[in-house]
Formats: sequence, structure tokens, C-alpha cells
Amino acid sequence: MAAPSIVVLTGAGISRESGLATFRDADGIWAKVRIEDVATPEAFARDPARVHAFYNARRAQLRDPAILPNAAHHALAELEARWPGDFLLVTQNVDSLHDRAGSRRLLHMHGELMKARCRHCGAVSPWEADLSTATPCPACGKAGGMRPHVVWFGEMPLHMEEIGAALDRCGLFVAIGTSGQVYPAAGFVAEVRGRARTVELNLEASAVRGDFDEARHGKATEIVPRFVAELLARC
Repeated sequence: MAAPSIVVLTGAGISRESGLATFRDADGIWAKVRIEDVATPEAFARDPARVHAFYNARRAQLRDPAILPNAAHHALAELEARWPGDFLLVTQNVDSLHDRAGSRRLLHMHGELMKARCRHCGAVSPWEADLSTATPCPACGKAGGMRPHVVWFGEMPLHMEEIGAALDRCGLFVAIGTSGQVYPAAGFVAEVRGRARTVELNLEASAVRGDFDEARHGKATEIVPRFVAELLARC
């Protein structure tokens, strides 16, 4: 019997144990900073310096040598490497921890913090340093147009056509570390329900827990490697 196609969706909860803050928890990022001030196109048009300062601080945190992929990131990279069927990892996270763990069949639907995009020419460039309104584009040389390569509220997530095709053919959908409050990602489980096995791996029940066939709750570094080991033992 052929191995089912797998789609894995991850959210900020998978990176919590690596030392990165989540967004919607009581002590998360959006409890301390208003979305409207730093994560919308309007905020960037109104006060680009403030938006750059917010993302520069988050980029600096990712450069911290202590921020490393954890056991959950590594388990998903192993699943990708060893699974005999189709596999796609879709992350809502803008951090680079999945990439650093070795995941390659990976789509960042909300963009990547370690990349910058030019509003003048559209070029996307690897970027680890700070950005400012004076930063020139490496591709076209113009200043004033560089922005974080992240999807802000009110913008369309990336790779939706490819994600949709993967959901159409998947036989197993797994959501890890997600709140179930951010769409369209929170709606993925409803798209596949009834034709794919659906599993939630989360610290606690998400807002869409009722749409999943199965849920396991606990630390990502414990429940994700255990779940991956079970899958690989059967293939």
C-alpha cells in the first residue's frame, strides 16, 4: 500500500522551546505591541522607521547563537528525509529554524524574516542585517523601498496555489503549534476533513480542535518526535 501524502502545518508554538516568543498567548508578541502599529502595510507607510525597528529586533534575536532548532524541528526534517510518499511542510513562521534543521520541502506562507523585498523592483534578497529607509536594494540600487519579506495583516499569504494542490492530494494532515485563529491556515483542516486523517499536535487545544480526528497535547519537543517515530515505524 502506497504511503499517504503528508502535509504538515506549523505555527509559532513549535519554535517556543527554541526561545522565540509566540504571538497570541497571554505573554505573546501581540500582547506587547499592537498589530496595527507594526504589522500592516498602513503601519509601514505611516512610520517605516518603527516597523523596521520592530523587525530588526526580531532578526537580531534569530542571529543569537542560543536560538537553535529544537527536537520538533529536527523530527520533521527526518520525516521529510525518510517518508516514502509525498511530503510538504507549510509554516506560518517567519523564523529560519525549519530551514536550519534541514527541511527542504518547505513553504513559508507568511514570508521569511531573514529575507528582504524591494518595493521598487520586487527582488527578494537574503538579509540578516538591519534594514532602514536608507537601505539600498542589492538588485536595483534604489533606496527607500526595502521592507521585510514577511506577509503583513491585510496581505495575501504566499504559495497558496501550491499549498492548495498539496492539500487536495494529502492523506494525512498534521497541524503543530498553531492557535487555529489565523486564516487561511486555520481553515486547512476543514478543507481536508473527511478525506484525510487529521491530527493536531499542540501545547493545548487550538480554536479548531473540533475539526481534527485526533489531538495530542504537550510540549512540541516531546510529542512531535514521538509522533514522527510512530509514522516512520509503520512505513
